[in-house]
Order: sequence, then structure tokens, then C-alpha cells
Amino acid sequence: MTDRQRVLVTGAGGYIGRHVVTALLDRGAYVVAADRRPAERQDGHFDPRAEVLGIDVLDPTADVYAAAGAPDIVVHLAWESGFVHSAPAHMLRLSDHYRLITELVGAGVRHVVGLGSMHEVGYFEGAVPEDAPTNPQSLYGVAKDALRRSLTLFADREDVVFQWLRCFYIYGDDSYNRSIFTYLRDAAEAGRKTFPFTSGTNRFDFIRVEDLATQIATASLQSEATGVINCGTGSPVSLGDQVERYIAEHGYSIELEYGAYPDRPYDSPAIWADTRTIEGIMRAAAAGKADTPG
Repeated sequence: MTDRQRVLVTGAGGYIGRHVVTALLDRGAYVVAADRRPAERQDGHFDPRAEVLGIDVLDPTADVYAAAGAPDIVVHLAWESGFVHSAPAHMLRLSDHYRLITELVGAGVRHVVGLGSMHEVGYFEGAVPEDAPTNPQSLYGVAKDALRRSLTLFADREDVVFQWLRCFYIYGDDSYNRSIFTYLRDAAEAGRKTFPFTSGTNRFDFIRVEDLATQIATASLQSEATGVINCGTGSPVSLGDQVERYIAEHGYSIELEYGAYPDRPYDSPAIWADTRTIEGIMRAAAAGKADTPG
């Protein structure tokens, strides 16, 4: 017998998911890593300690709960076209996400974790509180916000633990994402000397994907803090400074063409996370580990 919590991670082969799987395993969870096409992944893509499950979790004919071995917790990271904020898929697949979670709860899951985005909030200046009103300005943000709202109502009615981990700007592990850092890396490695850029003045909350995964895993394995939980650093940095730092760290010989592109109209001049809740969760987890004998 074991008291290890069985955690189903959807989208486990994705940019964030593969790091969340490792972070959960490092914290003692038994992890079922669900991925649509695990056979197509490179060797070493999945942490070898995880149970890898090849399944399309949004397929309405799939019995995800049974296939995952009756998980205690679901960490739902699966999302299509996450880097393309205008993609119609965000709205077209929305009901599939809602159906998946409600079916998992109906089958026995009592703890649901969803991955949110600061793009749910829309235009906001300053530190975003977790109860900030939302006014998304992209299909991606609208879909995420709608899923959060609907699952909040559902979780309250079903009396299950529900956490919505609202992420801010993520970077790192650039072979697996499609962020500006990936495009910059590709341009530098192709020998280009300049890179078209925005004004670079907007300030955002940048967090490394490994650090975000640690926050997600730690928050998911506790049930005291629920609802919206901001995940970030709480420190705004200008996009220009962050990208210049990235160029210097990697030794790239490429210069930014400031002003070549306009800033996105739905990006605020400065937006970052109010991180008091996640900081408290991380402190409590660290204290608990320190208090554990052995």
C-alpha cells in the first residue's frame, strides 16, 4: 500500500507539461503523463519515472479516468494552439475541455487543477490580484476565461477542490515552445544579424518554465489554497531588457530592430502577478519538507 497521490497530467508532452511531470515526481507523486502521440516523441522526452499514457483526452469516446487508473488529482494542461492567440480552435474545443473535467469528476476525481493565463485578464496595469475582473482581448483569453468561470461553478456545485493556476510570461526550454525567444534563437542560429522587434518597452512578469513547473506542482499537491492562484515572479521586466539579456546569455551576434513591429494593442505597458498566495504555498511546502524526519 502507498499513500502517494496519483496525478493525471494532461498535455504532459507539451512545453510546460514535461516539466510539471518531473516537478510532481520530485515531490513524491505518482504521475500518469497523458499525451496524444507519445511514440512520436524523442527518447528522453518524458521523465522515466512517469507512467506514460497514449490517449487523446479530448476524445469524447475515451474513458480517461479508467485509462489513467482512477487518479486522485487531474492537472489539466492540454491546450491546442496555445501560442496562436487568434486561433479558432480555442473556442471550437472549449466544450471538449469542460466535458473532460466534468466526466473525470463524475467518475471520482476530487481535485481539479486548470492552467490559466494572464490573457484572461485583458488590459491591466500593475500587479494583477487573483480576484481581478477579467476582460480578455483574444480568442485564447476568452476561451481560458470561459473555462475558468464554468469550472468554478461546477466545482462549487460538486464540492471538489478546484485551483486555477494563472500563468504570466514563460520562457526557457526553447526547443519546445514557439515564443519570441524561440524565433530569436532560430534567427541567430541561421546567421541573421538583425531581428525585427516591437518597442520593447512593455514590462511583463517573466518566469522560467522550470520555475513555473515547480510552482504548479507545489500548488497542485496542496488543497488549502484554492481558486485562482497567480504563478509568476511578481517582478516586471521590460521585454527589451529580457530579450537583450537572453541574447547576451546565449552569446548571439544579433541586434534587435526596435520599432519594426507595433506593440500588440491588448498588451498593457506594465503587468505582473501579485504572487503573495503562491509565495505562501511555496514557503509552507518548504517548511513541511524541513520538518519531515529523515
